[in-house]
Amino acid sequence: MIDPNPQALNFLLNRRSRPAKILTSPVPSSIQLEPILRAGLRVPDHGKLEPWRLLVLERLALQRLAKLAKMRGYELKIDEEKITKVYDQFANADLAIAVIEAPVIAKKVPAIEQTYSTGAVCLQLLNAALASGWGANWLSGWASHDRLFVERGLDIAPHERVAGFIHIGTERATPPERPRPDLKEKVIWVSQ
Repeated sequence: MIDPNPQALNFLLNRRSRPAKILTSPVPSSIQLEPILRAGLRVPDHGKLEPWRLLVLERLALQRLAKLAKMRGYELKIDEEKITKVYDQFANADLAIAVIEAPVIAKKVPAIEQTYSTGAVCLQLLNAALASGWGANWLSGWASHDRLFVERGLDIAPHERVAGFIHIGTERATPPERPRPDLKEKVIWVSQ
């Protein structure tokens, strides 16, 4: 057995995302962001394929994405409330990391395992930011699934997908705790 780390376990038992709409400046500097990025890429990765990459989006890039999201929302005739929600996600942000799934053709590693690894990057970045004392939130939204938006806005290849945007900043308020899953309803012990 490895040495227990009660502080890490306590962090995981009490961690909670911070809504992106309550995040503001200051945001991590490139030096402060580096260990978060390193931790984010330290995930399960069958075959060491590294089927993901990260785009660190700063304020001007986020403003550009906000305008593109609004334009695409109108072109797609998306409900105004949904357009505004995604627009605000970018327009009001100072820093976000786009996690891009970049699958690798591999005979021994199914594509779904690469998707799971990419999702692990999102959660690892989120937790690393929170553990570093920043507020953080993992968002997606309709724009992240719109090919034209992601290809124009993020210059991603046709075989790539956006797994999420990890927003990081200083929280203006502490969100209330929310109900958590009941182990009795979600866990089944199998002994044979």
